Amino acid sequence: MGYTDAPDGWWREFVSAVPARTAKLAVVRADGSPHVAPVWVDLDGDHVVFMTSADTLKGKAILRDGRVCLCWDDERPPFAFVTLAGTTMVSTDPDELLRWGTRIGGRYMGADRADEYGRRNAVPPEMVVRVTPTKITAKVDVAN
Repeated sequence: MGYTDAPDGWWREFVSAVPARTAKLAVVRADGSPHVAPVWVDLDGDHVVFMTSADTLKGKAILRDGRVCLCWDDERPPFAFVTLAGTTMVSTDPDELLRWGTRIGGRYMGADRADEYGRRNAVPPEMVVRVTPTKITAKVDVAN
């Protein structure tokens, strides 16, 4: 699927590590210029799942053109990173919004605050974004 200099499946462990790493999401603006923003994510098998509002620049870009790229990195020597390009599917189903809002909120803020974040994020115009990878690049021990 893509270049990797890491053990098979390593990218999933890296992306789902605790404490949670924030992904950087890249999309293309309507005028063709790039935009990058941090997002909280979780994995569902090989799919990356995050939430955003349909009213944000990210949301509008995803609804217009479902291609995205995500990047996670470890800034500590010897350094590591994963980049994942893919296509998106979105959902505004209230049950999915609550389920993923709670799950992702708990991952980043802790189990004791998961319900709070789930309820806060399970409202329109939020949407669940599911990314199907088309290319994954993973590199471990960059400085070695």
